[in-house]
Amino acid sequence: MNNQIPVKDVTPVKVHKPKKSNQDQNYTPRSRIYVRAVEGTFETIRRFFGLIFLGIFAVIPWIPYNGAQAVLLDIGEQRFTIFSMTLWPQDLTLLAWLLIVSAYALFFVTTFAGRVWCGFMCPQTTWTFIYIWFEEKIEGARNKRMKLDQRPMDFDKFWRKTLKHTSWVVVALLTALTFVGYFTPIDQLFIDFFTFNVSFWAGFFVIFFTVCTYGNAGWMREVMCTHMCPYARFQSAMFDKDTFTVAYNPNRGEQRGPRPRKVPHEELADKGLGDCIDCNLCVQVCPTGIDIRNGLQYECINCGACVDACNGVMEKMNYPKGLISFTSEHELKGGKTDIVRPKLIGYAIVLLVMTALLAFEIMTRSSLEVDIIRDRNSLYRVTNQGLVENVYTLKILNKSQEARTYTISVTGLDSYEFFGDQVVQVAGGEVFSLPVSVATDTVNLDGRVTDIYFRVQTQDLDGNLIEVDEPTRFLYK
Repeated sequence: MNNQIPVKDVTPVKVHKPKKSNQDQNYTPRSRIYVRAVEGTFETIRRFFGLIFLGIFAVIPWIPYNGAQAVLLDIGEQRFTIFSMTLWPQDLTLLAWLLIVSAYALFFVTTFAGRVWCGFMCPQTTWTFIYIWFEEKIEGARNKRMKLDQRPMDFDKFWRKTLKHTSWVVVALLTALTFVGYFTPIDQLFIDFFTFNVSFWAGFFVIFFTVCTYGNAGWMREVMCTHMCPYARFQSAMFDKDTFTVAYNPNRGEQRGPRPRKVPHEELADKGLGDCIDCNLCVQVCPTGIDIRNGLQYECINCGACVDACNGVMEKMNYPKGLISFTSEHELKGGKTDIVRPKLIGYAIVLLVMTALLAFEIMTRSSLEVDIIRDRNSLYRVTNQGLVENVYTLKILNKSQEARTYTISVTGLDSYEFFGDQVVQVAGGEVFSLPVSVATDTVNLDGRVTDIYFRVQTQDLDGNLIEVDEPTRFLYK
């Protein structure tokens, strides 16, 4: 019998710790990050997506449809209009399905390409870069902005700072007005706000979101990504060794160090140098202020700014591009990325199933809903003709946007007398209350409780029959 205890390798894992450079020795979490402008492929893609989604956000509230605002989420009336579809609180399941689909889409994309949502489409990133653009146009490039902040206040600094913050406030105000315009008619909102006739709550939320936008994009910036956004914290649960993410290739870049351009790339190994010239441009262009050369960090938002900056340097040095690139851990170790893998396939299947269920829910959604409220004063009464009578209130909800005519009948009784309107017209998006009563002879009843149905019928614009049978009870004794 072998009593030898197996030996396990417990060699400590080398952890990447941030190395203080000459530029950030005095950096604290509250220090200002001066982001340097960069040009390149990923910057162009980021601007493209930013402009597309910013344009969609700004234009949608202004689109008219059937004489009204196409998208209006009226919380006060509990009615959410999206073009030809009107949603009510009863349609909350659609929102649940939409959130589930969005979550799995985020999981799928993150597993495949890392935090590209954060770097290319997140509103915080988009508005932050808009604010940085104003900052750069008014105060100058990175070095000029740093020198300007170190100078004592003079007229040049005063007017530049004033113009910059005024531009920020204008962008924040337009953003807030547009956002609130999704919940109240936007054309009237603009008129009322600038003529000081806006309602209290509309004005409050415009000011509130103006302050939030100004503070988030102008002052907090990377703090939102590194300390407040929960997505930065749980992203690691979706990453694997085949996830494409922004990474530095240390095998190619080390040892880093400055060198003249005339040194051929082929002679670098003989001089003990890698491709990294230690220019720190990758740090200067990073909106979260990290050094990508220290390895994967949760602060990285995968915006690709460091990729563009490094590729520009490599091009000037006549070195191959890709020292910093979107790559996977397997590729960095010399292997091959396995794109089709069980985890990614699982997310894709669930995403397709949830999307199909959402589409099914929308297609099978009825534009008619009926609720029945029994009379609470008495369970029943006996008429002069000896019939048993029950009183109800029908709530007919017309979920469409056009007026419709509804026909009401009762099933479950062999014969009955109906007291009340059996044909009513309900305007689009309205709830119609109809008090009715049903009377019948006791021989038609099953006992103390008889199950009956109120059948409400109508036709849509195409002539298709829409029918709802709402169950209730007919009581006696």
